[in-house]
Amino acid sequence: MTTDATDGRRVAAAARRRKREDEILAATRGLFDQRGVSDAQIEDIARAVGVNRAIVYRHFTGKEEVFALTLVTYLDELRDDLAEASASVADPEKRLLAISDAFAGYGLEHPAFVDCAQSLMRRTGPELQEEISEAAMYRLGQAMTGCLSILSAALEEGTQEGRFAVKDPDMLANTLYAAGLGALQLARVGILVKEAAPGVPAVGTVSTDDIRRFVTTTALALATA
Repeated sequence: MTTDATDGRRVAAAARRRKREDEILAATRGLFDQRGVSDAQIEDIARAVGVNRAIVYRHFTGKEEVFALTLVTYLDELRDDLAEASASVADPEKRLLAISDAFAGYGLEHPAFVDCAQSLMRRTGPELQEEISEAAMYRLGQAMTGCLSILSAALEEGTQEGRFAVKDPDMLANTLYAAGLGALQLARVGILVKEAAPGVPAVGTVSTDDIRRFVTTTALALATA
């Protein structure tokens, strides 16, 4: 049998562990926002927290898991923005436009979110499952579904009202999420490639307003096609 003192020590140890993990994720988020995802290394994260890299690996399976749980912090914020946008209008088309615009707006305001999300999407599912613990994958899945379910619900409700023609709302929601990340990356680049004449490439410009408009109109077009 355990004593109250033993239970107290376990609770305190668990609290210290959670606190350290939160510190590591906050430091990672800070580095992402300041320097971008590609420049953030485990050594930099450990230094920002004031520990050595061994401590980071004591709490996380590796860099991919740190990145995945940092993405969760962005997704939790995004979910709140999407929920607010969804609740702001009742008309199905206007609701879809509002949700899509909120997604684009968040991505434009937080470019590190786009980098972080894309860095994980470059890996296959089996690779991520091998490199990230089951608990961390579950947290990431919760955060993603928290966002996608808002979009899926809007698509499903619009279809039930006869305004949309969506056979699989979850599939379309996931597709719009992935396509939106690509469009937001294009906004960061700020240029697009086109053909000035047959076989002659040219470079054009693309603005954040162009991307925001593309994300919203594409969502509506695919929902009503």
